[in-house]
Amino acid sequence: MDFSIIQQSFIDYIKEPSRPLPIGTETRRMKVYRELFFNNIDGFLSSGFPVLKSLYSQESWLTLVQDFFVNHDCQSPIFIDIAQEFVIFLQSEYELKEQDPRFLLELAHYEYMELVVSVAKDNPSQAHISGSVGSECLCLSDTAKVLQYSYDVEHISEDYQPELPTPTPQFFCLYRDSDDEVVFLRLNPLAAQVLGYLSQSENVTFDTLVAWLHSAYPSMEKKILIKGCEEMIAGLTDKGVIKEQG
Repeated sequence: MDFSIIQQSFIDYIKEPSRPLPIGTETRRMKVYRELFFNNIDGFLSSGFPVLKSLYSQESWLTLVQDFFVNHDCQSPIFIDIAQEFVIFLQSEYELKEQDPRFLLELAHYEYMELVVSVAKDNPSQAHISGSVGSECLCLSDTAKVLQYSYDVEHISEDYQPELPTPTPQFFCLYRDSDDEVVFLRLNPLAAQVLGYLSQSENVTFDTLVAWLHSAYPSMEKKILIKGCEEMIAGLTDKGVIKEQG
């Protein structure tokens, strides 16, 4: 028999033990394999989504993990990739149950983005800005992400589970500080727009940024806009969120 067929039957049984045993195996051994694989997936998801897990009973959480384990075709054994695939599963393949929180998708995405920022590699072409922004090309650090949610995700816990979205969108920045700790920063809409613009643009100087802002807010006096933008960027460069693109 073709090895790929044997391999697939092994995978199929690992996912769903009601299927036929792979040729040449026995139930006891396959049970050990299945528990090993499942426990690894459960361990990855439990450590990657601790807040989400805390909102479920142990039985309900294992049911959710089992649903992912059986029905989603993971393409990578790497921890961060499994976390991403879990989010994709929740967004596109999973049907929300009565016990699932309304904010399930946003909370899962937020916790995944914390993982992304924690393992993001520093870009050697991005340098810390120590003085005035001048004519440097500004960019969003590769260790920072700009996010928007409709729920107050950073405060969600066993004791705080909002029933409704907030009246206005919530803007956040997750970034890694000089101690390699992931830090959460709430943004006002203007700061979120600036960081979003930087994340999607190349070779953005301060003058280019001010010109773009002035076109977006034509009623705002340019001197006030420049002063506010300078203060905002100074604060974000101190945190390492905005850097100079080399």
